Amino acid sequence: MNLHHATRLLILGSIMSIPVSAADLEISITNLTHGNHFTPILITAHDDASHLFQSGEMASPALQKMAEGGDIADLAAAAMGNNEIRVENPAMGLLAAGAKTRGIMLDTQTMTHLSIVAMVLPTNDAFIGLDAWEIPTTAGTYTLNLNAYDAGTEANDEIINGGGMPGTPGIPAAPGGDGGTNGTGVMDSSSNTKVHIHPGVLGDTDTAGGMSDLDSRIHRWLNPVARVVVVVK
Repeated sequence: MNLHHATRLLILGSIMSIPVSAADLEISITNLTHGNHFTPILITAHDDASHLFQSGEMASPALQKMAEGGDIADLAAAAMGNNEIRVENPAMGLLAAGAKTRGIMLDTQTMTHLSIVAMVLPTNDAFIGLDAWEIPTTAGTYTLNLNAYDAGTEANDEIINGGGMPGTPGIPAAPGGDGGTNGTGVMDSSSNTKVHIHPGVLGDTDTAGGMSDLDSRIHRWLNPVARVVVVVK
């Protein structure tokens, strides 16, 4: 083997041993709904084996806590324990209908996938979800439209009663102050207890009774419910 060929092999071997370079991301999230809020958002960058949730699988207790009450603490703690890169509550509270987060900067380091969750209020256990999206290695702007998922952990009774603890029926609140009262409750006949696309809310127009405490003129939606724009630098 001549010196020139050996040098080329040495350089090639060095290049192959260099880890994939980190991607710097700028992320924005827009609430596309007509009258719903998103609770504090959790964004994680992780490897290809990790998930905040998976459609068709049972919700974890941490996901249930987020989907029913908007509490991301347990999901964030699990991500931290798994050495994932996290951004917690970038909107500094609720993200109202039509609102957009400011540019969220995220250094992914060696992580290759991106996930996002936040509860949709007022609902029983609906949440926006991005599950393990593979981060492009090519610089550019990428737009993702997110559906609302049903955690499958609580019947969608559409009653606003301050509930929000895992396993406690009911909806914590209508942040816009536009919910009704004295609803008799929607009969949820679904037998799907796994994470699935949310069927949306029914609601009604009786703010002082009826079957639902949700207003069909305000709180109903069609997917997608959120838009995520990711700039890979």
